[in-house]
Amino acid sequence: MPVRSAKAVWEGGLKDGQGKVSLGSGAFEGRYSFGSRFEEAGGTNPEELIGAAHAGCFSMALAAGLGRAGFAPQRVATAAKVHLEKVGEGFKITRIELDNESQIPGIDDATFQDQARKAKEGCPVSQALGGVEITLNARLVS
Repeated sequence: MPVRSAKAVWEGGLKDGQGKVSLGSGAFEGRYSFGSRFEEAGGTNPEELIGAAHAGCFSMALAAGLGRAGFAPQRVATAAKVHLEKVGEGFKITRIELDNESQIPGIDDATFQDQARKAKEGCPVSQALGGVEITLNARLVS
């Protein structure tokens, strides 16, 4: 299996500095700052990138599980909300909310919910984030 890479460079102090993150594939490069992480300034942040990774991983894991179970998913769309909160003297990602809408012909809700639960538990990003509460709201749509 390939090893994936990314890098980040930070220049300056915490509040007055700025950084840049980039993916090893070259598919994304973005700026980040204190403001983009802890306030509402433009730019990206580590938590947003974790959310994108988690949403993508879960969607693929769900599609894979559904395929193994004999279903042909038409669309699996997942959004992730990553909660960064002050805990003690520092900050911690306390919760990730996965919100999924899927179009899966011929599946009943109970089977779909079971597949969604298994995908949440089996997705490598979920496993890597095992110390974080991960919630899932999965819905079938037509």
